[in-house]
Amino acid sequence: MREKILVFDTTLRDGEQSPGASLNVQEKVEIARQLEKLGVDIIEAGFPASSPLQFEAVQKIGAESGAVVAALARAVEQDITRAWQSLREARKPRIHTFISTSDIHITGKFGSSRYGTSLKEKRATILNMAVNAVTFARSLAGDIEFSAEDAGRTDPVYLAEIIEAVIEAGASTVNIPDTTGYTWPSEFGKKIRDLKTRVGNIEKAIISVHCHNDLGLAVANSLSALEQGARQVECSINGIGERAGNASLEEIVMALKVRSDLHNFETGIITEEIYNTSRMVSSFTGIIIQPNKAIVGDNAFSHESGIHQDGMLKNRETYEVMTPQSVGVPETSIVLGRHSGKHGLASRLLSLGYILQDKELETIYRRFVDIADKKKEVYDDDLRVMMGDELSRPASVYELDYLHINSGTASIPTATVRITHNQRTFEESATGDGPVDACFRAIERALGIESMVSSYSVRSTTAGRQALGEALVRIRDRNVSFNGRGISTDIIEASAKAYLQALSLSRTYFETDNTTETIDNGV
Repeated sequence: MREKILVFDTTLRDGEQSPGASLNVQEKVEIARQLEKLGVDIIEAGFPASSPLQFEAVQKIGAESGAVVAALARAVEQDITRAWQSLREARKPRIHTFISTSDIHITGKFGSSRYGTSLKEKRATILNMAVNAVTFARSLAGDIEFSAEDAGRTDPVYLAEIIEAVIEAGASTVNIPDTTGYTWPSEFGKKIRDLKTRVGNIEKAIISVHCHNDLGLAVANSLSALEQGARQVECSINGIGERAGNASLEEIVMALKVRSDLHNFETGIITEEIYNTSRMVSSFTGIIIQPNKAIVGDNAFSHESGIHQDGMLKNRETYEVMTPQSVGVPETSIVLGRHSGKHGLASRLLSLGYILQDKELETIYRRFVDIADKKKEVYDDDLRVMMGDELSRPASVYELDYLHINSGTASIPTATVRITHNQRTFEESATGDGPVDACFRAIERALGIESMVSSYSVRSTTAGRQALGEALVRIRDRNVSFNGRGISTDIIEASAKAYLQALSLSRTYFETDNTTETIDNGV
């Protein structure tokens, strides 16, 4: 019998903290459904105290999911209360509370004298706050996880003391995060081994680890911790997360599966769903998967060298330690065209992990037909991009009705746009330094506004000459950033849509009350 390693997925919480990766409620719910299909044990759905959107997402995921659903909370009563309120209808709720424990964090984040005047006093305050938080959380829910933020740089004696105290207070899972990605695999493994010997009641709780990838060691540190006694691993799809990201779920899972000769562990992950999950997360967040990314990158199962190709033709095992099929990489992705019906589209989307209601299918089908008319053949990646764009799209204030571009080597780039706003149309033309610049200037003249574009990028999201192009535009308005995203077979049109989406978000934001407290997301 192999030991079960619990997979705690934090794509929807820490993963969403990647710059530019914010998800709306519907996108979070769709990803949560796919994570359950993938077989993760715990879904960290968000940080309810940080915003109404986060609260709603946790609430909806908890009520629907059969997996354990965790909500993050600082070690303060109002955060924990808010987390519990979002989880009240969840089938398997978990409150995940955290506080900093390293001297660097304590003296920096808790520098005020109200926490104590010496490091010793501050440490005592932090320990009491941790115990009180767990005790309060335990009075609300039966499944409590405690995280010692920056445990990787925490004094081992103090770490053991605080872990023993929170277990006594009712924590059933204790998380040891390498928050800054600082530790070395052997060092981090020793930290877990030391806890097993120093903490008298450690057998009453599951040891979890949450490793960041600042030095590229997140997966190695996670595997080292498992060897030394951790039995829950916290990770994200595609390794997304704060700064350089988190430990990659697919890399940990496949490392354990491929090298099962070295250990006695297993996970409940259905590995054939890895590729679909990876592509769904990428399409919703807009974060590109690097081609050489292990397991899910475009080059992961590609062979160009003549020697490699010859070896592969004779025996796949010469240069592949796993098959593409084992992680769900399809042999072919050409499935649909302009003559395909709604049932065929719905069936293919279901196989890719998307569950649609009848009304949603009507909207998606119209988008599909428009793309099929332009592309002739529609690929799986086209569908993923289409779904990502459709579910990411906020209620638009500004809609692009018409776009005409005149550009060439011997002419001044000129753009004409017609935009709908509140049932009124605005039409203007402008010249620019290129067709995109002319387009943006025409939009600004039509709407009578000026905006600072702080970031602009275009990429091909699918293969071939008729590939869909994705434009990402970030604008800055009154020290607040807004991201817009647009897709089309025409990159100028995609750019215009992205710019208008960013402007729509900006207008909506400043027309509503958005004074929210800045919250440290931690862990």
